Amino acid sequence: MKIDFHFHLEEGAYSLSWLHRTGLALEQTSRNHSSYAEPESRAWIEHITRSLSRRMKEGCYSENWITRYLEQGRKKGITKFGVVDHLYRFHEFKSYYEEFMLLDDSPIGRMQRQWLDLVCTYSIEDYLSGMRNAAKFYEELSIGVEADYFPGSQEKLKALLQPYQLDYVIGSVHFHEGWKFDNADTQSQFESYDLTLLYKQHYQTVIEAIHSGLFQFMAHLDHIKVFSHPLTDTELNEHYNDVAAALAIADVATEINTGQAYRDPLKEISPGVSFLTILKEYEVPITLASNAHFPDELGTMLDDAVQLAIQAGYEEIVYFKNRQRLTLPLYSSTDIPHVPKKAALTATV
Repeated sequence: MKIDFHFHLEEGAYSLSWLHRTGLALEQTSRNHSSYAEPESRAWIEHITRSLSRRMKEGCYSENWITRYLEQGRKKGITKFGVVDHLYRFHEFKSYYEEFMLLDDSPIGRMQRQWLDLVCTYSIEDYLSGMRNAAKFYEELSIGVEADYFPGSQEKLKALLQPYQLDYVIGSVHFHEGWKFDNADTQSQFESYDLTLLYKQHYQTVIEAIHSGLFQFMAHLDHIKVFSHPLTDTELNEHYNDVAAALAIADVATEINTGQAYRDPLKEISPGVSFLTILKEYEVPITLASNAHFPDELGTMLDDAVQLAIQAGYEEIVYFKNRQRLTLPLYSSTDIPHVPKKAALTATV
């Protein structure tokens, strides 16, 4: 069984490379893909230009754009969908990020201020209205948000989220001391930290987020490894056990997220093999996620994620509706995988 419960509809900033990637997604998910004109012909580029113009005019929360994701997913055998967008996309949450992000006059602060101003372009009401309209036609669609957690932000975030009816909220940690550590333009900042202390503080924040009571599941648990600055296996496994224990105690799920494998420098599904094994030992519920940011990415490497889950010993996955956690079998009784539960785990990238 395949589901995809973490994908996004748009992400700035709006560079020429973003425009190129959006055009590629439109081409790849066109219902008459490759049939309208010879690739690289004038007629072909005119078609792409018209499609881009329509996409920009309609915006990312239009029926046309979300339908591309859902149709792409159905072709890949996905039966349940969970759409989210980052809270920093919405004006209603900008003050939250301004309070906790590093936005001072330092080089990183100025860079992050510019980034926040460029990506915070919509109201959450735009998002909810568009997705609720889509959900009328696609009952398998759940609507959520991905919320960044900062140390000490629990009450502020709870109050900001309270007015909105959502099927689920994903918790994630992308920041350390206000620095967005997964920004490729600032990755040299890792060199200024004692990595042992950095990882310890990061996973302490993850555990604080788990116990906040705000989230139905946590995203990409080992995201701190995005640029591959790993500790020893012994040190990492100590953190992994602490996080898994917190998830089990709080009864919070997590995900197998393939985005880091096909898009990020780490080239590893998150959580990695050893982390996933520990999560299963603690019986932490899991869902599946491609972390797609364009419709042609939806479902990418989910077959690999399913195999990893099976090899770890999982037999079911979870999804969410009305803040309730529901379960699905990972495979049907007629499709029992020929994978020993104690087999060595291998990640295919």
